[in-house]
Amino acid sequence: MKTGILSLTLIAAFLLAGCAPATPANPTPTLLIPALPVTDPTATPSPSPLGTFAPLPNLTTTPFPSAAPSLCTDPAAAARVESLKTSMLNADGALLSSLVSPTRGMEVRWVRYGAAVTYTSEQAKFLYETTFEVNWGDAPGSGLAKVGAFHDVIVPDLVKIFNQPYTLHCNELKHGGATYDVTLPFDGDFYSIYFAGAEVNGFLDWHTWVVSMDYENGKPYIHSLIQFYWEP
Repeated sequence: MKTGILSLTLIAAFLLAGCAPATPANPTPTLLIPALPVTDPTATPSPSPLGTFAPLPNLTTTPFPSAAPSLCTDPAAAARVESLKTSMLNADGALLSSLVSPTRGMEVRWVRYGAAVTYTSEQAKFLYETTFEVNWGDAPGSGLAKVGAFHDVIVPDLVKIFNQPYTLHCNELKHGGATYDVTLPFDGDFYSIYFAGAEVNGFLDWHTWVVSMDYENGKPYIHSLIQFYWEP
């Protein structure tokens, strides 16, 4: 009897063991793939952390022409110098006024280091008539002050060079040699009116007037006159 009870107990234990749940195994790890950022085509890209890249050397840009023509190739600019000559030889104030820059006026220097005297286009009409005197600076060599009206100081020197066999040079400060540094006190385009001098004088009587111009409303106007010559 006891043997039968033991057998039944063993069979029941065996059946209960078969019904118990199995111990779960460790799960297999999943490889996580980072999500790629979605680019908004309308968004402004962030600046590169490496800074701005230099343009490739084989890239070119298309040049845009200047609104104003080149002084050196514009016949109207050379014509301005010819009109200045006509004005000086004929003491034509109305013609001189039409050549002067309507916004900047005309700055005149009798000598390179001398006083810069500016005249408006309206004042230029009367420069052949007015007796108003100006101190133009000390004369080279003597050191004496050069004082006088425009038509007594500036006009004779311009008339002199226009009556000599001169040449025109665009954007070239032509001269026959100097004891000083021949430079301009302003930037911009200009014409040199150059007389090379005479051999009998060892060409030391060379003479240059610089006529500087700017474009306004598509037309060239004179805004500076300055004289150079040999100084002892």
